[in-house]
Amino acid sequence: MSSSSGPLTEELQCSICLDVFTDPVSTPCGHNFCKTCLNKCWDNSQTCNCPYCKETFKQRPDLKINTTLRELADHYKVKSAVKNPEEYVCHKHKRPLEMFCRDDQTCVCLMCAVKEHKTHNTVSLEEESEEKKTQLMKTQKDVQQMIQDRLKKIQDIKHSAQISKTFYTEMLELIDKQQKAAEKQEHELIEGLEQEITELEMRNTELEQLSHTEDHLHLLQIYSSLCSPTNTRNWPEFSMKTHESLENLRRSLTQLQGTLHEKLKLTELKWMQQYAVDVTLDPDTAHSNLILSDDGKQVRHGDLTQKLPENPKRFNFLVSILGNEGFFSGRFYFEVQVKGKIDWNLGVVRESINRKGDIPLNPGNGYWTVVLRNGNEYKAFADSTVSLSLSVKPQRVGVFVDYEYGLVSFYDVESSSHIYSYTDQSFSGKLYPYFSPCLNNGGKNSSPLIITPVSYNT
Repeated sequence: MSSSSGPLTEELQCSICLDVFTDPVSTPCGHNFCKTCLNKCWDNSQTCNCPYCKETFKQRPDLKINTTLRELADHYKVKSAVKNPEEYVCHKHKRPLEMFCRDDQTCVCLMCAVKEHKTHNTVSLEEESEEKKTQLMKTQKDVQQMIQDRLKKIQDIKHSAQISKTFYTEMLELIDKQQKAAEKQEHELIEGLEQEITELEMRNTELEQLSHTEDHLHLLQIYSSLCSPTNTRNWPEFSMKTHESLENLRRSLTQLQGTLHEKLKLTELKWMQQYAVDVTLDPDTAHSNLILSDDGKQVRHGDLTQKLPENPKRFNFLVSILGNEGFFSGRFYFEVQVKGKIDWNLGVVRESINRKGDIPLNPGNGYWTVVLRNGNEYKAFADSTVSLSLSVKPQRVGVFVDYEYGLVSFYDVESSSHIYSYTDQSFSGKLYPYFSPCLNNGGKNSSPLIITPVSYNT
């Protein structure tokens, strides 16, 4: 916790101590608190939940300091000190502190500073004071500009989302209104036509009967009324473009939906990429036919079996390998290049899996994977094998895991398209990234799997 003068903004304020953040951390639900405040709150409670939205976490999250938020908070404290130096008073001279010390950047008394400079025969007070003021003004402007830039980005994102939502809603309302009006007009036209047809059929029947009468006087008396025009509508004056208008509206909506769908795909993948983790391969788990790069980022199948020490963590049948680090809470994401391969397996596994023998790659055995076979057959192994129909062959695959929500999702990174998701899963223990380049297949599948840095989509 920290105490700082100056007004607090909602973005930099801890909702527990109601002060500027010190070592801010984020909960899985997205709210921010001082690390000390949140730990004290959880230490005094039997359950771990968010003090702001009350969401309960099954396990106590591993809190990591939000360095960006901490930087903003620290700058804000500096800015507050610059704007309100009168709140700091020299105990010796009973007057406000007026400048920053050159060494530790804290406010000092001007009279003390003068005495100190005279004693040490340093640069004149006027020169140093002017230099300090210039530095402080520059620091203040930089902090203000940083905060304004961050706030503007947040407002731009909110504004764009609101505009898209409003436009989409208005389009749906307009189409619904147009469709109802068109349906009403068509209904009225059909009713009118049916009524006129009925009237004409009745006249035709009467004329047919009169054609056989021998009472010519009666025929002359009613002939004029039967042959007079009916009170019909002038049908040609009605515009019959209702269907065409609806088709144009539907076409526009389809295009709009396509555009929004593409934007949503990019937004979804970009959101997941913020949980990117640095994954390296664990050689202690590698099958003896696998060859790893020196940096632990690439793996391929070799033709020769290597002599490796026995290890209970090592795969002895599946040509597979795990990542070094496991995860037992929160969200994580990584990307793997699969370019040039005709067979591969990717996903995550439970730490307690059986690594000896031929094990089916399904959730029941602790495997959540997507695989490629024969160059174009993509599959997932849920309760039964699921064949996946992909319009584009992925060159880079992203894997996202939300531990608490039981979700494992796979994405084609370049097209930002969803490949497959395991949902409503129940995880226990650590989950490890899982890789298998599969067999070399006489050189046809010699390309390695490469763990690539995450390049954020825009």
